[in-house]
Amino acid sequence: MNGSFPTPALPVTLNQSRFPLLELLHPRRFGWRVLLSLALGLVAGTGLVLLTGIDRWMGTALVILVLLPVAAAKFREDRRLFGATVMLLSLLLTAQGGHTVEHVVQWLQYYLLGWPIRQANGLLSAANVEWVHFVWNWGVLLAIIGLMRGGMRNGWAWLLLGVAVGHTIEHSYLLVRHYQVLAELRQMGIAGVTAQGLPGILGQDGWLARSPLTRNSFLCRAPGLTTANRIDVHFWWNVLEMGMLIPAGHYFLKRQLSSQEKEGRRF
Repeated sequence: MNGSFPTPALPVTLNQSRFPLLELLHPRRFGWRVLLSLALGLVAGTGLVLLTGIDRWMGTALVILVLLPVAAAKFREDRRLFGATVMLLSLLLTAQGGHTVEHVVQWLQYYLLGWPIRQANGLLSAANVEWVHFVWNWGVLLAIIGLMRGGMRNGWAWLLLGVAVGHTIEHSYLLVRHYQVLAELRQMGIAGVTAQGLPGILGQDGWLARSPLTRNSFLCRAPGLTTANRIDVHFWWNVLEMGMLIPAGHYFLKRQLSSQEKEGRRF
């Protein structure tokens, strides 16, 4: 396989599966450790929240910290069995899947529970800040580029790359806008005010809606592009990324397995 990350032959467990992506994500021999770590994290996190009154996001962070060692062991095994490219795919699917769940929770908090938009911060509210989103999305984009260099080049992967580039540009703009507004507030002598949650390029009051260059274009008439709130905008960015990452990874693994079968490799 061409690319910077050579990948060994995939094991028979993937070769026998119609959905090798599910086999890749399966914890395999680490399953009981995952369940034990999850149970311990939930008990410890919930107990701390109830007994000490700490913020709920700290309980969520504790669950993630407890799961990290077993997750690291699982990804090391992925690398040993499948190679660096497939391990990166496994890591990205897990991380971005969790990130998408966070956006789904925010969406439910806003629409189902009726929380104000500034309080609908998901399970990790402390991470809902501009620089975290900026770093995260650049990391996702670089991971996708790494996967494509490693051989995951299909139609879904190219669509995924386009969406990831757009999402990263959105958060880069948001970070720059964040610091611009903070600087303007300091010049006016205003301190202790947050500049989080500002409109980005898309959505209500975003650049696309306000710019004289696009105000009369067909883009401004497209549903949601200039009217959606911030929660909806970033919910759909992440849904689109996951919706393209899954088939891109699936067809990448299937193509690799098909290539191995044609070469007559024995497991």
